[in-house]
Formats: sequence, C-alpha cells, structure tokens
Amino acid sequence: MKKMLKFFLIIIITFFTYPALSHVEHYKDLERIEFDIYRNNNHIGKHIFSFKKLDNKLFVESNINFQIKKLGIVLYNYQVNGTEVYEDGVLVKFTSKTNDNKKKKYINMNLDGNEYIIDGSSHKGKVPSDFVIGTWWNHSIVKAKAQISAVSGRIIEQEVTFLGKETIKIGDKTYKTLHFNFSSTDKKMEKDKKLNTDIWYEENTMNWVKATFNKKGKWEYKLISID
Repeated sequence: MKKMLKFFLIIIITFFTYPALSHVEHYKDLERIEFDIYRNNNHIGKHIFSFKKLDNKLFVESNINFQIKKLGIVLYNYQVNGTEVYEDGVLVKFTSKTNDNKKKKYINMNLDGNEYIIDGSSHKGKVPSDFVIGTWWNHSIVKAKAQISAVSGRIIEQEVTFLGKETIKIGDKTYKTLHFNFSSTDKKMEKDKKLNTDIWYEENTMNWVKATFNKKGKWEYKLISID
C-alpha cells in the first residue's frame, strides 16, 4: 500500500508541476460551475462560478448564497460576491465583498511585479505572487505554499496531503477523482480559523467536484453542473 501511494504521489507531483497544466488556461473552455452547499446533510444554498473571456483576459465571478434556518426562521445568512481577473493566464486582480450574517468582510488585491498588494478586512500588505487565492476551482492551489482567503485576505500557510484516487458518486454521476486534504501549518492559529478541508478533483479534467470540512457542523460542496 505504501509503495502504491508513493507511486501515485510521484504521478501527482509530476502532473501538477507541468507548466501547461498548472496554468489557468487549462480551464479556458469553462463557462459556469454550480455547487450545492449542505450543512449536516441539509441543503442550505449554492456556490456558482461564471467565466467570461474578453481578448486576453478571463473574468471569473463567484457567488455564494446560503441560509441556516430552524423552524422556518433564518438564523444565519451568508453572501459573497467576488471577481477574479486573469490576464494572459495570470491573476492580476481580485475583489470580494461578503455579508457574513450582517458582518462585512472584504478583499481588494492587485498584482504588482512579483507581489500581490492586499487590502483586506483581515490582512493588509504584500505577499509573494505564488500564493493562490482560495476559490478552489483552480487546481494550482494544490502546489501553493499558502492560500489567500477569498473572503478577508487572511494568509493561510498550508500543507497539502494527497490521500489517493477515489471513485465518488454525486447524484446520478460517477467521478474518478484525486482526493487531497488541505491543512494549516500554523499550529498556533485559533481552532475555528484553522484550515482542514478535503477537496476532490476529477482525475481527467482536474475540475473541482466536491469538498468537505467541519466547522460548527459538517459541510459539503457537491458539484451540480459544469459547462
């Protein structure tokens, strides 16, 4: 088993370090991705990505909407609207506004040479341009030393563990996937802010199809459609 996992790991490392595949152009034909969001097995909302191309630029709009209810009463409301702007396959700008149950969060991020300048509700400053924005759809996040919170700009240094190949079923569709765990390397970080998320990417396309994490309940993202 150890030899098999090591073999798969070598394949994954080779795959993700191959420049043409790690480039955002790998997703150039995408138009829309839609996820259903579940908490404790209850459907609570959606996460939708929309892709628009204009000359050498790619615009990726991300919209998250969910509500947690009890007896028909809304206890928690969450909305995010964000836009990634890529130029010649490089992320040059990202903006996001979040209504976290009436608490406002934001991030404005721009590329300046080899650094990103971040103005966020949780972080302000410069970071290396090889840090990846944490919107998950782009598999380049697998090889990043750190991800940038798409909600507040917080910097999350990460460790990525390949957990193996898995065949999973979502609705009436079956996917052959690569399963990864993303965890925070900062052991001093507050427990509720630590990253511990499992992500599944389809093996052949590297499209994101599923996510799970625990935070005051069990959360799941399940792919509904991808065009």
